Amino acid sequence: MKYLKLSVLMLSSAFLMNCGGKEEKKKSFSYDTETETPAAKSETTVAPDTATVADGVVEVMLHGDDKMTFNLKEIKVKSGQKVKLTLMHTGKMPKNVMGHNFVLLNKGVDLSTFASKAASAADHDYVPEGSEDVIVYTKLLGGGESDVIEFDAPEAGTYDFLCSFPGHYALMKGKFIVE
Repeated sequence: MKYLKLSVLMLSSAFLMNCGGKEEKKKSFSYDTETETPAAKSETTVAPDTATVADGVVEVMLHGDDKMTFNLKEIKVKSGQKVKLTLMHTGKMPKNVMGHNFVLLNKGVDLSTFASKAASAADHDYVPEGSEDVIVYTKLLGGGESDVIEFDAPEAGTYDFLCSFPGHYALMKGKFIVE
C-alpha cells in the first residue's frame, strides 16, 4: 500500500511538473517500406536512431524515465511486420518505486479498466496473468535496465500501449498504429 501511495504522490508531482503551460509535442515513428527508412512526415517524427529497419525487422527504441514519460507517443508499422522493441529505463530509480514496462493491448481494451486490474498483479510485473487483453509485454524494469521483445504486428488498426506500473498509465501511454 505504501508503494501505491508513493506512486500516486509521484504521479501528482510529475503531472504538476509537466503542466507548465507548454504545448507538448508528440513524438512518433513510422516506417516507409518503399524506402526502408523512417518516414519524415512532420516535425513529430522522431530521429532515425530511435527506430531502424534491419533485414525487414522494424527495431523500435522506447525509453522510459524517472519523470514517468515515454519518448514516443505513437509508433506506426505495417500489418504482419516483424517488430523488435527495446524498452530502456533511462532513469536511476529502482523498479519497486519507479518500475516501467511496455504493454500492448488488444483493440477495444479500455486503458483505465486494464490499468486497475494490472495494479493488483505485482507478482507478474503488473500484467494480469493469463489476460486476453494483452498482445505482448516486456518485463518490469528499474533504472538502467532494458528488455527486448519481438513480435509480428497485429492486423491493421489502432492499439493502445502503456506502462502498467500503478498510476503510470496516466502519463506513460501511446498509440501503436498498424497500417
